[in-house]
Amino acid sequence: MATINPIQLQKFLKGMNYPASKEELIEHAKQHDADENALKTLEQLPEDEYETPADVSKAVGGIE
Repeated sequence: MATINPIQLQKFLKGMNYPASKEELIEHAKQHDADENALKTLEQLPEDEYETPADVSKAVGGIE
């Protein structure tokens, strides 16, 4: 899988209200025209509550 630039991912999550669940992140990204790579990356995140955009970036960084 191609890796996604965390800055690019955050563009799709702009305006997201935190804390947010994995499902909420995916829905928000879809509504902001996230590409397939971004959505696949979000789908690999652990089922968790993410308190901040930094938490999302950290979790994305942990995806193999």
